[in-house]
Amino acid sequence: MILLASPSLACAQEPAQFSTEKVSVQVETLASGLDNPWSVEVMPDGAFIITELGGSLRIIRDGKTSAPIAGVPKVARQGQGGLLDVALSPDFETSRTLFLSMAVANGSRYGTALVRGELSADGKKLSGVKELFRMNKFTGKGQHFGSRISIASDGSLFFGIGDRGERDRAQDMRDHAGAILHIEPDGSIPADNPYRDGKDGLPEVWSKGHRNPQGIVIDPKNHQLLTVEHGARGGDEINAPQPGKNYGWPVITYGKDYSGVEIGVGQAAEGYEQPLYYWDPSIAPGAIDVYHGAMFPQWDGNLLVSALKYQLLARLERDETGKIVSEERLFEGEFGRIRDVKVAPDGAVLLVTDGDSGALLRVSATDKKS
Repeated sequence: MILLASPSLACAQEPAQFSTEKVSVQVETLASGLDNPWSVEVMPDGAFIITELGGSLRIIRDGKTSAPIAGVPKVARQGQGGLLDVALSPDFETSRTLFLSMAVANGSRYGTALVRGELSADGKKLSGVKELFRMNKFTGKGQHFGSRISIASDGSLFFGIGDRGERDRAQDMRDHAGAILHIEPDGSIPADNPYRDGKDGLPEVWSKGHRNPQGIVIDPKNHQLLTVEHGARGGDEINAPQPGKNYGWPVITYGKDYSGVEIGVGQAAEGYEQPLYYWDPSIAPGAIDVYHGAMFPQWDGNLLVSALKYQLLARLERDETGKIVSEERLFEGEFGRIRDVKVAPDGAVLLVTDGDSGALLRVSATDKKS
């Protein structure tokens, strides 16, 4: 059953109040006027570092947004591509190392790349920038670049790249498109990668058959890798990618072509994995996180998925086996397209809204009982 959160009246300039299925929450704006923001991370000192699609990396502190950080590599602002994700190294507080995913150009063709660099102590400059990964086949198309980053407990990096608008590439084991990739923080190949020897697939490939995985997270409690990805017309999916497995696109899918034509052989076939959950109609998911925090103990272990199409945050409950058993839709149509969702260290939930005047929002508990 899907339950809709309903807003209560709030005074001007005060946080908006909402009653949800299990808790009452308030939503406040921490920053606004951002240029197509895509991703946010919380820094050790409580400030926020945020990417803008056009290529700017900024810090938000005490309600003030910094000038663009110098030293960020040039990105290709093409279609859905640009400066995408930012992820902080587990030792960021001492190393100042961060990772960025981005669209890059080779002439009139485009692909996804990952870089690392060190942020200066004053937060004004990125130095020591090194490209760790660049996908092997570029195209003139401007869609399905992926690509968020999740850092495993051993420091290795998981990230996704979409099919780049050429669906059959998701089944080509010699193509980085349509895949979840796994590399070490220096760009080398982890020992547990299924095709590390390069015989049956590219060494960086973890799993294939993904249409456009724009959200990725590792559950810190059980270390399960989870992705959320865009379907076509219907068929947005949550998957738990396993090494060497194939998640079906475009051979199997719960979606249809935008023309209404069926895609592939149906919804299931031998040799292809089923999603944990899917949406039809599509919600156009932007990101995924797992809730573990002190502020909302009622949500412990729930999945949070941001959505662009219906401008909402989906909260998904799981049973003891990990099966998704219910969905609650929050904030539908209230704040615009929601691009990113992150659980902050204090248990609040951060949302990034999409567009040329995007915002950083904070969802926190009220003292009102639902």
